Amino acid sequence: MEARVKQDVIVIPGDTPEVSWRVPVLEFAGKHAGSMPKVYIQAALHANERPGVATLHRLCARLRAADAAGAIHGDITIVPQANPIGAAQSHFGDMQGRFDLGSRGNYNRDFPLISASVRDDLLVDLDRFTAPERLKRELFYRALGADLVLDLHCDDESLPYAYIDSAFWPEASDLASALQVDAVFLSDGESSAFEEAVSYAWKQEQGGRGASLPGRLSVTVELRGRRDVGPDVAQRDADGLWAFLEARGVVDGGSLALPPYSGPAFALDTIEMIKAPGPGTILFHRDIGDRVEAGDLLAVLVPRPGFPEDDVEVRAPQAGLVVTRSSARFARRRDDLMKIGCAEITGAGRRAGTLED
Repeated sequence: MEARVKQDVIVIPGDTPEVSWRVPVLEFAGKHAGSMPKVYIQAALHANERPGVATLHRLCARLRAADAAGAIHGDITIVPQANPIGAAQSHFGDMQGRFDLGSRGNYNRDFPLISASVRDDLLVDLDRFTAPERLKRELFYRALGADLVLDLHCDDESLPYAYIDSAFWPEASDLASALQVDAVFLSDGESSAFEEAVSYAWKQEQGGRGASLPGRLSVTVELRGRRDVGPDVAQRDADGLWAFLEARGVVDGGSLALPPYSGPAFALDTIEMIKAPGPGTILFHRDIGDRVEAGDLLAVLVPRPGFPEDDVEVRAPQAGLVVTRSSARFARRRDDLMKIGCAEITGAGRRAGTLED
C-alpha cells in the first residue's frame, strides 16, 4: 500500500540576520479521517527535556510501518523535537532549553488564550512576532486542529506522571493506564501553558470555564526525569502511546480495552511543594516513589560544612507520595526540593495555574 506519511517543516525566521530555525513535522493520514479522532503529539518544547524525543523516535518507527500497512485510522501529527531555538541555547556547556535566553520567558508559558474559532488568526502577520513567539503560534495552531493533544515533558528526578485538566477526567484515565503513570495531577486550567491554552480554547467554544469536553484531551505527560533517556524506557513509553491510540481507535487494535487506572489523582491544591528554607548542600533522606508520613525527615540542608549544629532538617508537612525530587545537591533559599502528592489541601497556599514557573 502506498505510504500516506507527509514530511513537513515549520520555518522560524531568526531575530538576527541570516538565522532561521527548522521544525520537522510528520503527518500520518488516517484512512478514516473525519470519523476518528485527530491526534497531535509533540516533545521537547522544553528543549532540554529529552525522554519524549526518544519516545517519539520509537513511536514514529511503528507509525511508519502501520502507515505502510494501512493500519492508521485517524490523522496523526508528530512534532518529535518542537524547539530548535531552545536546543541551540547553551551556557557553559549546559543546554538552556526551558527559558529563552533573550527574553527570559518560559517556552511553555504565555501561549495565547483565545477561542478555537479564531485559530487562523494565530498565523496572521507573523513577522511582527519574535522567533520564540512565532514558534509558539505555529505549534499552537497545529494542536488546535486536533482532538487529542499530548505534550511530552519530563521533570527533574521523577516518577512518570501527567497533568490533566479536570475537564478531561476520568475519561483520560485510559491514557494514564496505557502509560502506566504513577500519579495524575488534576490541573485547574488556569495557566497559559501549552496544554492548558489548548483546553482553554476548546472551552470557549463550549461555554467557557467548567465546560465538559467529551472525546477531547489536552495533557502534559511527564516522562520521568531528565536522565531517563534510553532505548528500553523509550520503547516502553512508545508502546504505551500506541496502546492509547489503539484504545481510542486511531490505529488498528480493535479499540483495545485498557485496565482501569489504579493510581492516585491529586488536585494541584494537594501537592506539597517542598522548598529549601535556606541555602546549603542537600542530603536527601527520601527518594521518588517513597510514601511518607507527616513529620518524616525528607532532607537535611548543610549550610556550614563542619558545623553540624547549623544543619537544617526538612520534614514532610503531611502524608503523601514523593513524585519528584531535585537532581541538584545544593539549594539556594526557596529552591524546589520535592513534589509530594497528598490527600489534604496544602497549608502553604498556591496561586492559580502551574506549580512552577
